[in-house]
Amino acid sequence: MPPAVETLDTVQSVTQSGYKWGFETEIEMELAPKGLTEDTVRLISARKEEPAWLLAWRLKALAAWRGMEEPHWAKVWHPPIDYQDIHYYAAPKRKTGPKSLDEVDPELLATYEKLGIPLKERAILAGVEPSAEQPGAVAVDA
Repeated sequence: MPPAVETLDTVQSVTQSGYKWGFETEIEMELAPKGLTEDTVRLISARKEEPAWLLAWRLKALAAWRGMEEPHWAKVWHPPIDYQDIHYYAAPKRKTGPKSLDEVDPELLATYEKLGIPLKERAILAGVEPSAEQPGAVAVDA
């Protein structure tokens, strides 16, 4: 078999099947509307509870980005990127936290299991137990 055909066969076998070494977990997401606008930047900044100076900096960066042209120095062709067809913010939907691991989505717990995360850390990640990194938490060595 010629090398070009063999390469094409290899590429097709890899790209037409799922990623066999990984997995993904479906969870409910809160998405910003598609597109990059000042409203999108303001929404993201508000969700992240950023200070006003950072929002101003991001809006200034957006204005600068809008004035830029995509470089064409590379000798490659790809279809134009539609920057207004992208969600620029996604986060798990906010819910009241579970009181125990029994209330946590079993699919999420299965993901933690696949990743080998210890039970105590699973509780922290799932929002059952407060993390030491939360504001107001104090670590004391005795």
